[in-house]
Amino acid sequence: MSRLPRSLAPRRQPKSPESRPFPSREEILAFIASAKTKVGKREIAREFGMNPAAKIMLKRLLKEWEAEGTLERKRGALHSAGQLPPVVVADIIGRDVDGDFIAIPAEWDPSRGEPPRIVLPLPRRSREQGPAPGINDRVLMRVEPADEEDGPDYTGKVIKVLSNQAKRAVGIFRADKDGGGRLIPIDKKAKGVEILIPPGQSAGEAEDGDLIAVEIGRDHRLGLKTGRVRERLGSTKSERAISLIAIHTHEIPHVFSEAALREAEQAEEATLAGREDWRPIPLITIDPADAKDHDDAVHAEPDPDPDNLGGFILHIAIADVAHYVRPGSALDREALTRGNSVYFPDRVVPMLPERISNDLCSLKPLVNRAALGLRVVISARGEKRGHSFHRVLMRSAAKLAYQQAQTAIDGTLDDITGPLIKPVLTPLWRAYEALKIARDAREPLELDLPERKLVLDVQGHVADVIVPQRLDAHRLIEEFMILANVCAAETLEKARIPLLYRIHDNPSLEKMQGLRTFLESIAISLPKQGALRPDLFNRILARVKDGPNATLCNEVILRSQAQAEYSPDNIGHFGLNLRRYAHFTSPIRRYSDLIVHRGLIRALGFGKDGLPDITVEAMREIGAQISAAERRAMAAERETVDRLIALYLVDRVGESFRGRIAGVTRAGLFVKLDKTGADGFIPAGSLGDDFFRHDEAAHALTGARTGESYRLGDSVNVRLVEAQPMAGALRFEMLSEGRYVKVTRGKGRNGKMSSTKPALRENAEHGSRRNAFTKPDMSKPSGRRNRRGWVED
Repeated sequence: MSRLPRSLAPRRQPKSPESRPFPSREEILAFIASAKTKVGKREIAREFGMNPAAKIMLKRLLKEWEAEGTLERKRGALHSAGQLPPVVVADIIGRDVDGDFIAIPAEWDPSRGEPPRIVLPLPRRSREQGPAPGINDRVLMRVEPADEEDGPDYTGKVIKVLSNQAKRAVGIFRADKDGGGRLIPIDKKAKGVEILIPPGQSAGEAEDGDLIAVEIGRDHRLGLKTGRVRERLGSTKSERAISLIAIHTHEIPHVFSEAALREAEQAEEATLAGREDWRPIPLITIDPADAKDHDDAVHAEPDPDPDNLGGFILHIAIADVAHYVRPGSALDREALTRGNSVYFPDRVVPMLPERISNDLCSLKPLVNRAALGLRVVISARGEKRGHSFHRVLMRSAAKLAYQQAQTAIDGTLDDITGPLIKPVLTPLWRAYEALKIARDAREPLELDLPERKLVLDVQGHVADVIVPQRLDAHRLIEEFMILANVCAAETLEKARIPLLYRIHDNPSLEKMQGLRTFLESIAISLPKQGALRPDLFNRILARVKDGPNATLCNEVILRSQAQAEYSPDNIGHFGLNLRRYAHFTSPIRRYSDLIVHRGLIRALGFGKDGLPDITVEAMREIGAQISAAERRAMAAERETVDRLIALYLVDRVGESFRGRIAGVTRAGLFVKLDKTGADGFIPAGSLGDDFFRHDEAAHALTGARTGESYRLGDSVNVRLVEAQPMAGALRFEMLSEGRYVKVTRGKGRNGKMSSTKPALRENAEHGSRRNAFTKPDMSKPSGRRNRRGWVED
């Protein structure tokens, strides 16, 4: 059949209001409430087939319903008042008892009551899908009302994890006459951008000069960001406020929920029921003198087996935190959110309430305590011959400090160590000597980086900065704990129980190339082929030991290492040179260890409080979450020490110090002081009248005219010019004369070395201040400092 010309074809007539009645109020509101996408006037008109006349009527009705509060409009979309729109921006705040994420809308008017809770069941994800959302993330999600009356208000599905934009800021409050004020950020990354605090948003008690935490509002196209004061942290002159800066800047949870505190208070001490009695074994704890929680105890005795001459039987008891912190409980959710305890010079933000960490699970002397016990048999050369785990009730025979135990072994006894020296301490040291033989044969990475410790007086002020002596007592506990962690990983792997390994990857090719270039500058070659093993770095460190480059090489090799993390996918631990390794020995302060404890309880049938059924994907997600919490804690601890040292030095501006160049950039030099370990910056523009070029290969700044050069690792004298405690920043000026090298003039043509040497700088007041408080990336790899030094325990 031939078709009619388009001009003669009959046209489709639009429906008139008479052909389709105007929808009722209930029909329009039901459509808006049930819509799963953005709804506006256009979508409603399309749904009900409205003609132009009906659209005019609809527009008038929608305005009336908005005015009376029946409808709300947000970002051009309509939704029922009191209900969330189909797509919202939300903040993930925690987990429910089933382990699913709980989120709340990012924007919510407090006058409407508590924000609705959105449950976010996570689908099974693959690595190709990118990073999964985590607690404290801001996400774009699609939501719909939940079916269960007693459950959450909505269920949601993540559309996109939004960029990690700061929602809070910490800084100094500067009050205005009108009752408002401004926040002067102390975060160096904020680049001096102030935040406006309108009148009525300063929480009343905030005064000019106070340290405050502010919740940042929505961005505006013009003008400053606005914020609302959430908390007054105290005076900027108080050392106690310094650690609060890090707590709030990194959003470290530091207030326990009422439910978690209630569970902790209701917990009862464990009894001997279902446990072996290890109370006759004289286990002892050896910890820092100021430790408040003691989660590990050790004992050693000669093995009577004639087939194991010179061998030992080791007993290691670790606090049974799993007995008190059950899966899915409020304490468990709180511990997972925190991930680990955070240690500041003036306070500790614990993973668990004090009732658990400092009381029920602390292996106090002469008190019955629940523990997971490990019995290990080793040979005279420290090789493990066998091990077994036990759920026990133990009683610590004594609490010793590292220095106290070392002094006793060295011959000076006190009332506590005197009775312990022969039956307890001497066998422990002999067993350590055997374990040390096995460690030396394994050849783990042996870095020598002294740990500096801040000494506070009774008022909490920094009194001194010291380098505690590294003792065999420290190394003894480290070796016992490493052995226990290996045994835990082997047992769970054999039982095919999911676990979180502590993994440490090989250094990347990029970092190895950077290390190779640096070593060439000090006449050391790094092989380009062959298996990469820790002993390769140990040989380099042995070559520079006791030389001028020893400290520098230790730091550069440390920075070349990958960062350790937690994962159910085992790749081994490069730094310790171990094939399998899992944290087991600190469940009071690390959630990873609690996971391993639960796995052992399940694998060995020790009770009903073991690890519940969990997928590898869920375990991978937990590993990523607590790895991020660990990095957060490390950054907070490091920044707090920087700020406290800057506060300690603020009264010493103008004094000279000895230090070493610890970083070289185009902008200038970073110098680490010998005594305090403080890092400060020298702008390149203040080095002299010459123009200093950055020689990346040589890690040096070199004068284009004179050839004067300052290189990474050089020992220098500097003067402190400025200290900013709240930013943790120091600015120095150079007092030492650099070395002289042959300079290149023009493009690729060698010029003659200048014979003119500039005078020593005594008053270098010029130079760029713009970069004075910019720090390099000092991110630490797996060998981060913990309470017991660099080595993983």
